[in-house]
Amino acid sequence: MTALKAHEVARFLVRPDLTEGIFLAYGPDTGLVRETAQKLIRSLSGNDSESVSLVTLEASEIDADPGLLAVEAKTMSLFGGKRIVRVRGATKSLVLTLTELRDDPAGAAIVLEAGNLLPRDALRALVEAAKLGRALPCYPDSDETLMALMREHFNQEGIRVDSDVITTLREILGNDREITRRELEKLSLYAGSTKVLTREDVLLLCADNGALVIDAILDATGGGHAEKLELALNRALSSSIDPQRLLAMCTIHFANLRRWRVEVDAGKSARMVLEGLRPKPHFSRTGALEQQLRLWSDAALATASERILQATADSRRRASLAEPTLRRTLLALCMMAAAH
Repeated sequence: MTALKAHEVARFLVRPDLTEGIFLAYGPDTGLVRETAQKLIRSLSGNDSESVSLVTLEASEIDADPGLLAVEAKTMSLFGGKRIVRVRGATKSLVLTLTELRDDPAGAAIVLEAGNLLPRDALRALVEAAKLGRALPCYPDSDETLMALMREHFNQEGIRVDSDVITTLREILGNDREITRRELEKLSLYAGSTKVLTREDVLLLCADNGALVIDAILDATGGGHAEKLELALNRALSSSIDPQRLLAMCTIHFANLRRWRVEVDAGKSARMVLEGLRPKPHFSRTGALEQQLRLWSDAALATASERILQATADSRRRASLAEPTLRRTLLALCMMAAAH
């Protein structure tokens, strides 16, 4: 029985200990599952990829014609090379078909791509128990593996990145390998001529600009920066961001500040409180949030929250006045912060 651990998969892909049999790439990260299957196919193809016969099937095709997989696996290549059958969307419905190929795959490599499978799943159990079977778990990347992936990609492309590019990308992107690859390719294309990439480039191309301008509004309001607030509000409203959405985000922001302030009043430093949050705020906001925790007392935050709730109610009663209500309320809160 061979059940690889997630951290063993990368080493296996470089040098598989089998050249035929059933290989199952599975896990919640569909992008990583697909990439794992592609890497395995390249490795199994070896140096003679020209003569390899690769057939790609959908699991639904096999469900409709159960004999199809066996036929494709046992059909000899016209050029006498390696036979690889790739099956996307594999589920336990393939178990019966795979059972006859488990012990005698006729020299073929059957590469399956599946979703997240529990240990007791029939498909996973069959592959893990097979002598000629290897199950390759594909779980979301850690911070370390994602950042290593980014560095490797930019090095291969010959692109010089500023020191904060990798950390900025990590903060923006999730853990889906396919999304990460797509964003890296977009950045490489952008920097194709200059071979230089800055944090500003990353924010321009990859960040959710709507989220960024909302963060700017929240931090300008909480930090007492009236000019920055005016600029950020103008940007948001000109981009058709709903005033009521902005009020809702302000409600959440000041509620969070009040919750964090309780920890500060209990003796923690503002930095310690922020570093303990999961998920962490974007590192570019750390200074602004620390300042807000110093400026606002619990009592002042309670007053601010009441004003936002009242403004929200007023904007709902008279939707035509939502924008001036938003502007008036946030400016008043901004002045409260500036007065401290």
